[in-house]
This record gives sequence, C-alpha cells and structure tokens, in this order.
Amino acid sequence: MPQINATKQLQHDWSRWSEDRDEVACDRLVQAYLPLVDYHVQRIGANLPRNVQLDDLRSNGMLGLYDALEKFDEKRELKFDTYASFRIRGAIIDGLRQMDWLPRSVREKTKKIDQATEKLEQQYGRYVNPKEVADYLGMNEEDVYKTINESYLAHQLSIDEPAQDSEKEDSFTATIMDEKTLTPEQHIDKKGQMEELAEIIKTFNEKEQLIISLFYFEELTLTEIGEILNVSTSRVSQIHSKTIFKLQQKLLSK
Repeated sequence: MPQINATKQLQHDWSRWSEDRDEVACDRLVQAYLPLVDYHVQRIGANLPRNVQLDDLRSNGMLGLYDALEKFDEKRELKFDTYASFRIRGAIIDGLRQMDWLPRSVREKTKKIDQATEKLEQQYGRYVNPKEVADYLGMNEEDVYKTINESYLAHQLSIDEPAQDSEKEDSFTATIMDEKTLTPEQHIDKKGQMEELAEIIKTFNEKEQLIISLFYFEELTLTEIGEILNVSTSRVSQIHSKTIFKLQQKLLSK
C-alpha cells in the first residue's frame, strides 16, 4: 500500500478529528502545527527579560493550539493557520499577564530612565542618547537599552487589558480605529513616512540593516537570524534592541 503523502495525511487527520474527534488524529494535527507555536514563542519572547522561560510561553501556546483545534470550524472561509495563530498568540499574552512577567526592578529602572531622559532633554534642549542617560544615572549603557526594550513590550501588552470606561468587557484594542482603509491624504503621509524610515535604516551598519530586514520583513526568528550570521541568539537580540532604540531616537529627532 503506497504511503500517504503529507498533504493527504493532514486532510485525513482533519476529517477524522472533525467527524469523530479521533485522539490519534488530534495528536498528529498537534505535531503538524507545532511550528506555529514555536514561531509565536520566538516572536513574543524575543524582547522579554531573562526571568521569563520560553518553556512557559510554549506551554501557554500549546493551550492556544488545543483551543484552536477544539473550536475551529472548517465550514468558515478561514485558514486554520490564521485562526490558530490568533489563539496561540492570545494564550501566550494571557499567560504573560497572569505571571506579571515584568519584574518590579525593571519597572523602577524604566521610571528612572524616563525621568532622567525628560530632565536631560529639558536641560540640553534636545533629544538625548542612551549613553547620556546611562552616564547621568550611573548605569551601564547596555542596561538602558535592555530596560527600554522590555518596557516597550509591556506597553504593547497593555492594550489587551479591559478598558476602564467601557460598559462592556471590551479591551483597549476594541476601541482602536480601523485604519486599514486610508484616505488619499493618509496614503500620501504613510508613503512619506515609509520613505523616511527607509532613509534612516540606510544609515545603519550592514549587520543592523540585515537583522531589521530578516526579522520584520522575512519574519525569521532571532535564532534563525543567529544561524545565518553565525552569532548567538542573545547577540542578535542585543543588536536588535540597539537598532530599534536608534531608530526611535532618530524618528523623534525629526
């Protein structure tokens, strides 16, 4: 009997799972979609502090995958990969929120950095760089980069919290306007912003440009980028953090 190819096997497993809730088929589907979990763990975990274990993120992501398998309706015009990605990412973020992943020490450092930055900018009448902030606070420059990067993700997660002034259980995400359909003026503005962003990125060194391109455009994980550049994942994360900070500062100084 000829061996069933991967595509036919997947279709067969989906059929057995959808119709009979066959556990063996479910296990095979989980194995088939595990790369989705690993992908989102890498993406979300890229800038998290070291006290957050990727295994914890993966466990939460697996819960999201199981939830997706239970609730997915094949009759809807939606790819499972898309639906599962939404569930997996949501489960990971929920897990982060529950574990209060950002340590108090990082929150305190972030507050100090923000206060120092504001004071120095008022004093100098211009935007200041991380080294100036680090010198003022007696901190290591690398620590300033790392702290800002960690707190940045905390702000990203906060938009999923329930909105305090909402009568429904809506999150802040639900109150954000849909900006996918742009007016002609917005289209021109966006095009100008993209051109400005491209010009700034051109000023970075070759390795910084490559990491930005591979991470945001090719959507590779930090580990995959490290293998391409023949450096450690932590080194890629370090360069990524520095580059994002430089980009933010250059944009703010425009």
